[in-house]
Parts: sequence; structure tokens; C-alpha cells
Amino acid sequence: MSPCLAEEPAAEEPLGEGLREELLIEPEIARREIVEPEIDTEDFEIGFYVGLMSIEDFGTSGVYGVRLAYHLTDSIFIEAAVGTTEAKETSFEQLGGDIQLLTDDERDFTYYNLSVGYNLLPGEVFLGGKYAFNSQFYLIGGAGSTRFAGDDEFTVNVGAGYRLLITDWLSLHLDVRDHMFESDLLGEAETIHNFELHGGLTYFF
Repeated sequence: MSPCLAEEPAAEEPLGEGLREELLIEPEIARREIVEPEIDTEDFEIGFYVGLMSIEDFGTSGVYGVRLAYHLTDSIFIEAAVGTTEAKETSFEQLGGDIQLLTDDERDFTYYNLSVGYNLLPGEVFLGGKYAFNSQFYLIGGAGSTRFAGDDEFTVNVGAGYRLLITDWLSLHLDVRDHMFESDLLGEAETIHNFELHGGLTYFF
């Protein structure tokens, strides 16, 4: 009888790179989708605003107006605005009884101006975990005319504002302005400051 040779066990093959990759467990990361409106491709912006205006020596009253802006670039825009309010009595009139410095019609305070604005400090405002709104802080200044006390006065305005983009075509504004002009209504000619704070909505088209 011929001797039986024991079969040697087959050598184990090392795990291939492909099998190693299959055995690796990769965690699945859920990614949040954030809705972020961007400014519409249209360059014109029109809207309205309401707020308060302090006329120097004539108290604080409600103000309202309309604005039309054209965006030359992402940073620079031109804005035309018309606003109106009504002056109250001065302290001199209140103490003087029947003394009236202005008639009712002369108390109307209406301004027209053309200004240049510069956008800076862009940012985002987050609402919950899904919505993000673009925002911008801007500086603005210009010149125009103010109709008050029966006269038309050359007026310079400077200020700052904040724009919050609600959708790609609608934005919310908050502005503060100082309207300055020369007046001698109360005697000596001087530069008077008329501060305005208003908020409003604008539409891109």
C-alpha cells in the first residue's frame, strides 16, 4: 500500500482592500438646508416709510414718505425721497397765548432729496434652524429742498440705515437721518438740525 499523504490546509488569503472598505461603517450625517434669499437681479427699489421727525424748536411729529432707489453696483445706490410732517407749536407760542409764529399751512414740513448710499458690513440674520436673511448696513447722504414756513430751503441730509432682505424682492428698512438747513425764522440765522427715524418696506423691480 502506498502511504497516504495528509493534505496541507490552504493558506488564508488576506482581506482585499475592497472587502475592507465594505466592512467599514461610515456614519450618515444629516445636512440642514438653509433658505437664504438673495437680492433680485432687478436694480430698482421702491417703497414707503413711516416714523418720527423732530423739527428743531417745533417738537416731534409723525412723518411718512416714499423712496425710489437705483442700485448702480452691489455697494453703491442712488435714492430719491419725498417726505412730509407737520410742525408743532414752539415753547414761545405755547407760553405766549394767542401768539402764532406760523399759520396752519406754514407748519407743513415737506422735503425732497437725492442721495447716494454705500452698502457696507453685509451680514445674515438667522430665524430658527432653517431660514437665514441677508442684511446690510449702509451710510447715505445727499441734498435737496425743504418747504417750511412758506420758504424753500436748500437742505443737506446725512444718515445711516439697515436693510433686511425678507425675500428676493421685498426688504425691510430702518433709517435715521439729519436734515440740515439755514433758517432765521426765530431771529438770528443758524443751521437747524431736524432728526428723523423711520422704518419701511421696499420692493425690487
